[in-house]
Amino acid sequence: MSLLSIGTVAFDAIETPFGKTDKILGGAATYISLAASNYIKNSRIVSVVGEDFPEEYIKMLEAHGVDSKGLQVKAGEKTFFWSGKYHNDMNTRDTLDTQLNVLENFDPIIPEEYSESDYLMLGNLAPVVQRQVIERMAKRPKLIVMDTMNFWMDIMMDELKQTLKMVDVLSINDEEARQLSGEYSLVKAAQVIMEMGPKYLVIKKGEHGALLFHEKEVFFAPALPLEDVFDPTGAGDTFAGGFIGYLAQTDDISFENMKRAIIHGSALASFCVEKFGTERLVNLTAEEIDHRLKQFIDLVQFDIVLENETTA
Repeated sequence: MSLLSIGTVAFDAIETPFGKTDKILGGAATYISLAASNYIKNSRIVSVVGEDFPEEYIKMLEAHGVDSKGLQVKAGEKTFFWSGKYHNDMNTRDTLDTQLNVLENFDPIIPEEYSESDYLMLGNLAPVVQRQVIERMAKRPKLIVMDTMNFWMDIMMDELKQTLKMVDVLSINDEEARQLSGEYSLVKAAQVIMEMGPKYLVIKKGEHGALLFHEKEVFFAPALPLEDVFDPTGAGDTFAGGFIGYLAQTDDISFENMKRAIIHGSALASFCVEKFGTERLVNLTAEEIDHRLKQFIDLVQFDIVLENETTA
């Protein structure tokens, strides 16, 4: 199975209560593709960088099995840059600087061999760009997963709703779900959002886990309590990469398998936050992932005897 991921490949400068970085590798497509590479080797990205983007980063992605033919390198231009500072709770952050650079006029060119990809992950970009990608595919992928954010809800809600009609799974956080739906209850919010188009909805709740909705069914996955959380940047994209990577590897898009994919996504995200940027993902091993998955199983596995069973 093949996976195509669309999103930013960028520079980040991050400050948290535990330290700060200079310019380091970041971007939605970077985190998504690195996470997915643990499950699928036929992974492609479509994105854009400037001539200031180091060749060594591209080679690192390729070493992880990521096909970079769709990564445009714009001569004489600069790579997208974001700088942010996290508060002590690590859930809220202030954006210090955003430089769109090459992203300002990004035209997502899909190489011919990418246009029949089996799975499509739309990282956080303008809804118009996300829709262009879907329309440029030679055939509809088996599954289209989309990420978005409140910024697009603020400035182009109508465009966002048009794109939502074309996707199978939407992945957003709880604040975004409430804004998009106008409902405070996440159960009610999920029903409103699924009526907009997506058959499945993932609501990420950071350190409090994630919810998966489909029709009237609901699944909850906890987040693993961690000793060290250095940098939450990219955790949501890493979650999405693990989620769709596992689905592509197993080639099973049933609700039951999506439950397992949620756990795999959560496990990958738990590694991401342990170091700054992509550092932890770059050196991740299959043994570490298996051990982390076992920790998730141990976290939620229990036996219970119901009262009517004891009296039967």
